[in-house]
Amino acid sequence: MRRRDFITLIGGGAATTWVHSAHAQSSLPVIGFIDAGSTKRNPELMAAFVRGLAENGFVVDRDVTIESRSSGGDERMLPSVVNDLVRRNVTVITTPAGAAATMAAKAATTSIPIAFLVAIDPVASGLVTSLSHPGGNLTGVTTLNVEVAPKRLEVLHELLPQAKTLALLVNPTNAANTAATVQDLQAAAQKAGLALHVLNASSEDEIDRAFATLDADHADGLVIGTDGFLISRSEQLANLALRYRIPSIFQYRAFAIAGGLISYGSSFSDTYYQLGLLTGRLLRGEKPADLPVQQSTKVELIINLKTAKMLGITVPLPLSGRADEVIE
Repeated sequence: MRRRDFITLIGGGAATTWVHSAHAQSSLPVIGFIDAGSTKRNPELMAAFVRGLAENGFVVDRDVTIESRSSGGDERMLPSVVNDLVRRNVTVITTPAGAAATMAAKAATTSIPIAFLVAIDPVASGLVTSLSHPGGNLTGVTTLNVEVAPKRLEVLHELLPQAKTLALLVNPTNAANTAATVQDLQAAAQKAGLALHVLNASSEDEIDRAFATLDADHADGLVIGTDGFLISRSEQLANLALRYRIPSIFQYRAFAIAGGLISYGSSFSDTYYQLGLLTGRLLRGEKPADLPVQQSTKVELIINLKTAKMLGITVPLPLSGRADEVIE
C-alpha cells in the first residue's frame, strides 16, 4: 500500500531514438535526450517527462520533437553521443543519464541550453557556479541518491542484523558516482563492523557474472550503487536477486515492484516530471543561467514483503513502520 507521496528529483555506443515522428515539421524545436540505458525500458519515467513538457505548452510531435540517445551503460561513449546531438543543433540537451552525461554535454557546447539531473553536488563538481545562479548554459535538478547510499547499507543491515559480509555493485565507467559511493559505503561498512566486497558491472553480461560471484564472496546481502545504467536494468537486477536468493537494496522503486527486496531513494517519476517542467521553460526561451537548480531532500522507502517471505526474512516492525509503501 502507498502511504505518502513525495515530490523528489534524480540522476553500447549505438544511439537509439525514442520519440521522433517522421511527419514532424522540421521547424519544431528538438530536445536532445541522453539516457544511460534504453528509454523504452522506462515508459513511466518518459511519460512523466512528457507530462512536465505539456504543462509548459509543449506536446511531443505537435510542438516539439525528441531525439533520444543512449550510452548503453558505457560512459566512455558519451562524448560521441553528445557531439552527435550538437552537430544536429538541437534546441535543448537534457541529461537524466547523470553526471557523466552532463559533463560531456558541458564540454561539448557553451551555447545550447542543458537541463541536467544528477546525484552529485553540481557546484562542487563544477557544473554550475551556484545553485541559485547557475551561470553559463546549464541548470537542472539534483537528488540525494549518492548521499543516502550509506543509509541503504544501514537499512539492509537493520534487516540482516547477523550479516558479516555485504557486496556492493557499481558501474565502474560512471567514475564520479562510483568513487563517492564506494568511499562512503566502505566507511559505513567499517563503522558497522561489516566486510564489503565491491563488484563491477557496466553491461548486462557483467551484471550476470557479478551475481554469480556472490556465493564465493560469502555475501549475506547486496547494495546496488547509484547509476543510470543500473537503473535501466532494475528488472534484471530484481530477477537475479531472486534467483540467487540474495537480500538486496537499490534506489529505484521499480526494483521493488519487480521483486527486489527494498528500494530507498528518490521517486524518479517525480524527478522526470520536474525535469520535463524545467526543459519546457528552456524551450520557452528562459535562460539556464537565471533558473535556480532544483534540489530534492526527500526520499521514499519501499519494502516488498512477498520477497521477504520468499527469502525467509522477517521484517522488523520499526522498519516496516517507516516504509512509505509496502508490497504485500
